[in-house]
Amino acid sequence: MIDRLDKKLLQALHRNARASNADLAASVGLTPTPCLRRLRRLEREGVIRAYRPTFDYEKLGFVITGLAFVKLQRNSVDNSQAFEQAVTHLPAVTECCVVTGSHDYMLRIVARSLGEYERLLKHDLAAIDTVADIESSIILNQVDCSADLPL
Repeated sequence: MIDRLDKKLLQALHRNARASNADLAASVGLTPTPCLRRLRRLEREGVIRAYRPTFDYEKLGFVITGLAFVKLQRNSVDNSQAFEQAVTHLPAVTECCVVTGSHDYMLRIVARSLGEYERLLKHDLAAIDTVADIESSIILNQVDCSADLPL
């Protein structure tokens, strides 16, 4: 059961996952020991799955970020598993989401150039046997949204 203090702790972590336990405790109105116990419980229960950095892809040389919307030949368990397994081997795919609507998946892909992005779509993604169709959009600018979760 997630209570009010857990929610405050999660919001503080969402804003800054590198905050020290002492800083987290102060921000939620606890002392460090009970704060750490709550944090460990949230990790054990799977509410907190991982701590990951958010990268500025452009500063790393990835000037193109695109969204590829993929339709499978047939939306079946076998096709889905085969597709998902194949995409996990494409390092340029930074996100893979199952979606509703006219497509089955949405992928976020990073590339160093338009040519590289095109090769990723045509040679890597389109080569996956279960893929029927790909629609793609290039992200022109990413707007940062609120760091707060609607808890």
